[in-house]
Amino acid sequence: MKNLGIILIAVVLFGVASCSSNRFNTTRIQNLDFNQYKTYGWLPPIDSLSKDYFNNDIAKHNIMTTANQEIERRGLRYSKENPDILFRYVTIVNNKKRLVHARPYYGYGGPWGWYQPWGFYGYNYHPFVVGEQRLRYGHIILEAIDTKTKSVIWQARGTSEVNAPEKAINNLPKIVEGVMKKYPLQIK
Repeated sequence: MKNLGIILIAVVLFGVASCSSNRFNTTRIQNLDFNQYKTYGWLPPIDSLSKDYFNNDIAKHNIMTTANQEIERRGLRYSKENPDILFRYVTIVNNKKRLVHARPYYGYGGPWGWYQPWGFYGYNYHPFVVGEQRLRYGHIILEAIDTKTKSVIWQARGTSEVNAPEKAINNLPKIVEGVMKKYPLQIK
């Protein structure tokens, strides 16, 4: 019985962890030593053609404050004059559609009189499409540009579902932290 409780807790924790709506992706120039960059600066954000959810002072403050903290935690110093690396960000909000599936209820009484709605006892079931669900996703893309070569050397994107603009703006520090975890230098 004790093992069953442990298994149940593990399944619940795995389910909660897999429900996280934040996703992070990154790309970089391979075999580049990021330790050579000691100072950083900022380029103006790139304008997006999407909804203006993140085009306000609060959103910009949340992004810049968190990004500066995370960059400095990795050992870089801010320099207005002649930085080694420049960062910029772009925010995008777009609409997506997702298919909604249903599962048929197959089963029979079985030897113990249970109804088997998930296709046990050899029943084969296939989900079928019953409709579409519209979703809105917010993306923050951070880029690092080498000032000598003028080329992008690192890029990372954080994506989160947007249900309400206010919640999305308040969630920006968490997204930026997740994006910066993808930066090639670890926290010092």
